[in-house]
Parts: sequence; structure tokens; C-alpha cells
Amino acid sequence: MSASLKPLTVDEFLAWERAQPLKYEFDGIQPVAMTGGTRAHSRVATRVLVALASLISPPCEAFGPDLKVLTPGRVRYPDASVVCADGDDNSDLITPTVVFEVLSPSTALTDRRVKAAEYAGVVPILAYVMLEPEHPEITVRRRSTGWVAEMVEGLEASLALPEIGVTIPLAALYRR
Repeated sequence: MSASLKPLTVDEFLAWERAQPLKYEFDGIQPVAMTGGTRAHSRVATRVLVALASLISPPCEAFGPDLKVLTPGRVRYPDASVVCADGDDNSDLITPTVVFEVLSPSTALTDRRVKAAEYAGVVPILAYVMLEPEHPEITVRRRSTGWVAEMVEGLEASLALPEIGVTIPLAALYRR
């Protein structure tokens, strides 16, 4: 026999999670522990942040995976985000303009389907970028195109993000 747990609200989750030593996402019902990644995952996520930091201009700022994004009924920690609006420097919540997730075998389906739908439900998010960790292949969904998936692949290609006024060569993200 399994115990039945009452689903948490977003506010209940936020209060609980802020008191935890580890990070958790909220799937709309319960906390989901954030696990560590691979070297390839970390390499690509770090290179995204380095590229963004050198290319974006104020008022936009790049942030790593330590800040929460509220989606309809859920809480996510994207690998990287660009925020172009003022916010409270003491808050752990952001409303990004562009969200980046580095895919992994255990989360790729959720990232491609569930999170894509969630991020589409947050009006200020103009683009959602999903990066393969092992090879130069990126999927971008943009509000301006109705969230239709667009592929960018190959070391000679570039990721254009007019939403924040930058273009990132894939070679800068995937060189070894």
C-alpha cells in the first residue's frame, strides 16, 4: 500500500525548497531533485554563459542555473537564461527573455515537450534554446514563429538570437 500525498501548491513548494540544502524543480505536484550532469553537459552550459556574457548588452544579463523560473504551475531551473527586464536583486526568481537547456538522456523528452509547452506559457519568454551536449546541434523554439522547432547544426553554423541581439557561432560552444 502506498501513502497518498497531497499535491503542493507553487507557494508551498517555494517555501519548502528555499529551506532545503539541495535544489529541486517542481513538476506541478511534487518536488523533483536536481541531479548532477556530465562533463559534456557542463562544458556546453558554461560556454553558453561565457558567450552570452561577452555578447549581450544592457539591460540584458545572463544567468546560470541557480535562479528559478516560474512557469504555469511549475518551477524550473534552466541551465542558462537571459533576462532583459529589471528585477529584485534579492530574489531567486527571474522572468527571462531567452531560456537555455542542455539536454541529457534522462531529461531530453521532458525538455523537448513538457518544458517547451511550459516556457511557451510565459509571455516574456521569446525563445527557448535546447542544446545537445555531445555534438553541435541546437533546437530553437521562438514565440515569433509560434514555437515551431528550428534546427541549427554543424560547427560552421551560428545560433542567431535576434530576441537579445546576439549571434553565437556553434564552434564557440562545441570546440574541443
